Amino acid sequence: MPQTPGPSALWLVRHGESVGNLADAQAHETGSGRLELDVRDPDVRLSGTGEQQADALGAWLAGLPADERPTAVLSSPFARALGTAERAVAAAGLQLPIRHDERLRERDFGVFDGMTRSGIRAEHPEEAERRELLGKFYYRPPGGESWADVALRIRSLLATEALRHDGERLLCVAHQAVIMVFRYVLEELTEQQLLEIDRTDQVANTSVTRYRRDDDGDLRLVEFNGVHHLTDDGRADTPVTEETDVPSPA
Repeated sequence: MPQTPGPSALWLVRHGESVGNLADAQAHETGSGRLELDVRDPDVRLSGTGEQQADALGAWLAGLPADERPTAVLSSPFARALGTAERAVAAAGLQLPIRHDERLRERDFGVFDGMTRSGIRAEHPEEAERRELLGKFYYRPPGGESWADVALRIRSLLATEALRHDGERLLCVAHQAVIMVFRYVLEELTEQQLLEIDRTDQVANTSVTRYRRDDDGDLRLVEFNGVHHLTDDGRADTPVTEETDVPSPA
């Protein structure tokens, strides 16, 4: 029986720390209901630490055997993800084009964009109740997306890119919720299984989640949320950061 086409390896990388992550942390420290950002979410760039993390990722990729390095790169078009991809590819010395794919973009937060949890609860208390009723996976902020909505675009991406990148080692740079939903789709997890992982593991900036195609043609999880490129090989001075991307009324 012929094997279903698809990449031989799939690497999912969260973007490096962004100025939005820093603004979110500051807003929570001060109790502010909104982040102090003067750009739209797609234009939020990497922080200095995020650039350092992306460079460390690239240096680690450069140290891999040639037959283990990525052969194709996809990125969310959001500046913080694209900046991570560009810096990592350059630091790795990979002569690869970076294709943009909007299906890897951050989850749309709708009217909650730029707000903190406390701000959402204060301005939209009815949404906190609705989110409690529906749960994190199916809850859709007004004008935004649920995790289930993100799953639809991940399924679309896998269907088209499997054909384009058959047999390749594909590196995708995306966002926290997107990587979590990749796990839901690829591993055929239940809603409860995914939310349990989400409760126990915060996806770190520039962390690597890797899948490898097995003899049956299925992509199997090899590593989740790996940050060894930040802590090993003399890179212990590269900070590991885990700021959330996702505002929520809960």
